[in-house]
Amino acid sequence: MVLIALAAMIFFPIAGFGAPAPANEVCLSCHSVPGLEKERQGKKVSLTVDPQRYSQSVHAPLPCAACHSDISQVPHVAELKPVQCAQCHAQVAEVYGASVHGRAQLNGDRDAATCSDCHGKHDIMKAAHPQSKVYPLQLPYTCGACHGNPELAKKHNIPVANAYQLYMDSIHGRALEKSGLLVAAHCASCHGSHDIKPKNDRESKVYRARVPSTCGSCHAGVLADYVTSVHGRAVNAGSSGAPVCIDCHTAHEIRRVEGPAWQLEIVKECGTCHRQSLKTYRDTFHGQVTALGFTRVARCSDCHGSHQIRAVSDRQSSVSGANLVSTCRKCHPKANENFVRYSPHGDPTDKEKYPRLYYATLFMEALLIGVFVFFGLHAVLWLLRSSLESWRRRGSNGDSAKGPNSDD
Repeated sequence: MVLIALAAMIFFPIAGFGAPAPANEVCLSCHSVPGLEKERQGKKVSLTVDPQRYSQSVHAPLPCAACHSDISQVPHVAELKPVQCAQCHAQVAEVYGASVHGRAQLNGDRDAATCSDCHGKHDIMKAAHPQSKVYPLQLPYTCGACHGNPELAKKHNIPVANAYQLYMDSIHGRALEKSGLLVAAHCASCHGSHDIKPKNDRESKVYRARVPSTCGSCHAGVLADYVTSVHGRAVNAGSSGAPVCIDCHTAHEIRRVEGPAWQLEIVKECGTCHRQSLKTYRDTFHGQVTALGFTRVARCSDCHGSHQIRAVSDRQSSVSGANLVSTCRKCHPKANENFVRYSPHGDPTDKEKYPRLYYATLFMEALLIGVFVFFGLHAVLWLLRSSLESWRRRGSNGDSAKGPNSDD
């Protein structure tokens, strides 16, 4: 290694002798050697640079000393200063400094992602290059290097320890990995790139109130329906309890809505807020069939809609008086005004709101109890009588067996 460096000093001009900084060929004469590494902070760091990949990088036209500014001669000092990307990328560095990663680094957390962790070092490609670490097809693997590591998640109290695997199994991850769809949402689509912030930060793209607009950047049609719905209006009014996209679809493990498992689970999801409605729904034929695992009956979204849910008092609501017949006719072609008088969420315990249902339920319960009591008593009396008759017969048979001349 020393001989290579000495040869480089002889045949190439160096800054130490009043010449410009070493040419890239001088640096690569040493750093292209495979297996070149050094120990830093208890870890072995590779110092080998792949000349071919470096020649394809965005920094290839620049001299090595443009980034490693403390190199003035060859051989250089043993420990070089950390590269400061901010020298050229000041605006991006400022944005990064205010991000969750930048703040963590500022607080001394050396596990937090830096420029080189995401973009690489000597093989940095343009974001549009298929081999770039931040190209859409590559980005999940880049982020997954940290966010797919359970040990790091535990060490830093990251809430979603397996975000990478959940994403890769989701509809977005499969579209990206299996189909190569560049339009599929990836990590930066939802969280941002250099400006990633915690989800409780109002400026974060995944802050609860901003989730609909983040998802709506791809799902524009859905967003248009949602913002006019009862849920969307509540969120815009400042409600923290109104559901947003991730409440129904989750954040990282989004699945296809056509799947039976999802269609059955979404009924329970609606019930996390609408507990009483779920309870009364489960008492109906529709609810009991879905509880058995069948999806061919009406669920919440079939009657109320999915993203465009409106209040019953809204004339545009699918369950308003003006639209109820047409809504029911989607499954029941012969539905009419009398048909829709049925109350799908009637509560038999609510005497004031549903008096007829209350008294009808009372009557049916009384009738049921009466029938059981009557036939239960009937069965007991019949058992007693049959037992008495059986004992009498036994006694009669015993007397007749002795005969008229028998001696007692």
